[in-house]
Amino acid sequence: MIRRISRRFSFKLLSSLAFFGVAPRWLGAAAVETPSAGDRLDRWDLTNDRVFLGGGFWANPMEDWRINQGWAECIVSSSNRSVHSLTHQVKNADGSFAISVRLARPEGLSQDGGAGFRIGVRSEIDEVKSNCFAGGGIDAGIRGDQLILGREASPLAEAYSGECLLILRGSPTEGPRFELELTASRSDGATIGSVKFQAQKQAIIGNIALVSQFRGTSKARQEESAWRFSDWRVSGDGISVNPGQSFGPILWSMYSLSDSRGDEGFVMKLSALTGPLGAKDNPCVELLVEKEGIWESLATAALDPDAWVATFRIPNWNEKSNYPYKVVYKETLANSEVITHEWAGNIRSNPEGRPLRIAALTCQNDYGFPYAPVADNLVKLDPDLLYFSGDQIYEGHGGFGVIRKPAEPAILNYLRKFYQHGWAFREAMRNAPTICIPDDHDVFQGNYWGEGGAPMADPEGGASSKGGYIQPVKMVNVVHKTNTAHHPEAFDPTPVEQGMSVYYGEMVYGGVGFAILGDRQFKSGPERVDTGSARADHVLDKDFDTATLDKEGLALLGERQEMFLDAWGDDWRGHSMKVLFSQTLFANAATHHGNYDGYLKADLDSGSWPQTPRNRAVGILRKSMALHVNGDQHLATLVQYGVDKQRDSNWSFCTPAIAVGYPRWWRPDEVGMPHSNRPAHGGPNTGEYLDGLGNKNYVFAVGNTEVGKAPNRYDKAHEKGSGFGFVTVDTEARTYRLEAFRFLVDATDGKAENQFPGWPLTIHQTENRGENRVG
Repeated sequence: MIRRISRRFSFKLLSSLAFFGVAPRWLGAAAVETPSAGDRLDRWDLTNDRVFLGGGFWANPMEDWRINQGWAECIVSSSNRSVHSLTHQVKNADGSFAISVRLARPEGLSQDGGAGFRIGVRSEIDEVKSNCFAGGGIDAGIRGDQLILGREASPLAEAYSGECLLILRGSPTEGPRFELELTASRSDGATIGSVKFQAQKQAIIGNIALVSQFRGTSKARQEESAWRFSDWRVSGDGISVNPGQSFGPILWSMYSLSDSRGDEGFVMKLSALTGPLGAKDNPCVELLVEKEGIWESLATAALDPDAWVATFRIPNWNEKSNYPYKVVYKETLANSEVITHEWAGNIRSNPEGRPLRIAALTCQNDYGFPYAPVADNLVKLDPDLLYFSGDQIYEGHGGFGVIRKPAEPAILNYLRKFYQHGWAFREAMRNAPTICIPDDHDVFQGNYWGEGGAPMADPEGGASSKGGYIQPVKMVNVVHKTNTAHHPEAFDPTPVEQGMSVYYGEMVYGGVGFAILGDRQFKSGPERVDTGSARADHVLDKDFDTATLDKEGLALLGERQEMFLDAWGDDWRGHSMKVLFSQTLFANAATHHGNYDGYLKADLDSGSWPQTPRNRAVGILRKSMALHVNGDQHLATLVQYGVDKQRDSNWSFCTPAIAVGYPRWWRPDEVGMPHSNRPAHGGPNTGEYLDGLGNKNYVFAVGNTEVGKAPNRYDKAHEKGSGFGFVTVDTEARTYRLEAFRFLVDATDGKAENQFPGWPLTIHQTENRGENRVG
């Protein structure tokens, strides 16, 4: 099997590239008769063996590609594996271009689906990140004994083996057509085939990619060395070049700032995430801050070789000042050249003497990726704190399914999906503290009931309605680390069953105390009760007595988190108001699931079950007078909890999903649920209810929406009730202002229709213990 790049072939390649005006820069202007030398996109020949192909690329999927002895190699023979250029796209259909690459097919490949280029790959919004996941495009390459280009094919002059040079040239013609020509050459420079195709000009606009296995006998993942590529080059005025679109090797950062109220003063913690690097790569990242115009190195931190996170903890931080920071990664190439990569942002000062502004987000289904309307609003609003309450990924993120085990490929599968989260929101996260907790889909489960870290006893047949974790604990710990490594320390870091990490704890920032919970990590599984339905977690029968589901010994938050919440409610050092962050609300505020007419009396996945632990948790929470901010439900709601009587406890703000996938609605009026004391605004489906599990809840506002049908991803997300929440905590007035913005709006223009009906609402701190003013 050929692995190394032959020296003889490199000289032949240069001659061929010079002919097509795609010569490397180091040849100099005299080497070719063209005014513009081609850009080499890769430096795989100088990069250590590893998974991460480089900041200029997105690999589909990442876990199926490796840099191996100078080549980007696909390690599966499954179909439609691709590598997209992030920095170079075809944007000008009135210009010309040339694209070249060396490729090689291993001997004995069990199924040869062909390989080469794909151009004109674009989504309906034609944006580089979204284009990476789009279908379509024009294929140009070798398949079997033929060259293929779009709908055309031409036989090779001789059988192809070993290395080959592919060159795709394109130029516009008169009218709407674009002339494409693909040529293949042997390593000695001899041409072995060519084919032409006329495409519509618009068809060539979009991303350019390399593809291993245009076709395959199966889409299932089959590990086997497949096609490999090196020396990818482009040139021409049809190509748009934007180095700022690179993603990595430092992907993004997240940080927190918290008052320890002890000898360490304020503690700043920061995590820097890189792509998966190699054994010979630099294992460390450096953190620097700018003080009075001088960059000062604070620390160097090692990358976790599973999670690929470097975590910095800096005690006695000067919280009075803003500090520009940068994280630096120095990459040493095989020729000993050192490339310095930087990612920069701002550590803001602790907000004092003004309200604290919090953006609250949840659930980012990837049909709406990269969620630009929401991401852009976050940058414009410039909140003091970002809160992501879970489902930063879904199992379907980026396609290609999930890998359950073993742990190593499962981790890479997860990381690739999680990287879409950072890719979308890193511009906001670089400049504001971020709290980011995982939820069920983050650990590849439709719902999850953690059972204190226990493994799932019977994982066959799905993971949505069975207690325990289906994924290996090593992978779950990576999920925790990538999301929460930068959080303040856990209240009690003792691992739970299987050695699984925990992350619940507190933060004090901006005069506000925050409790951070992992609702589901200790929650009991639904197979402990009988709902009378095909799914253990769903109650379908309107007449079913859900009181029978409140069995002794069931857990919601678990004893450890209840103890923490109780202690937190009594501790007012360094702050005067409190906010609880968790995955979901302690109410069953949805009557319809999935389909518009999909009635469901009760959902055990909500924080309304089990009922006794729910009431105990709310009872503990009441003394804190905390606002509960959460997500998960894909349905914006404002709910006030009741335990002994209606409206005697805390308010919950369940924020809109960033991009609603599975829809829910709260439509109790349609199904005849009794209510009383409707709010003064008189909106439907509001007032005091006993939810489907019998818990007392006062629903002030709900973001019911239509069924999403629009072909454009952003229009569809808007139709489905997507958006984000915003909370302003005024520690002087002792109020919380709650806002729920819809997806396709400018959140800064002040229009009333930007928000869901019932928002904004301002509540007083004491209303979170039942001293009500809102009516």
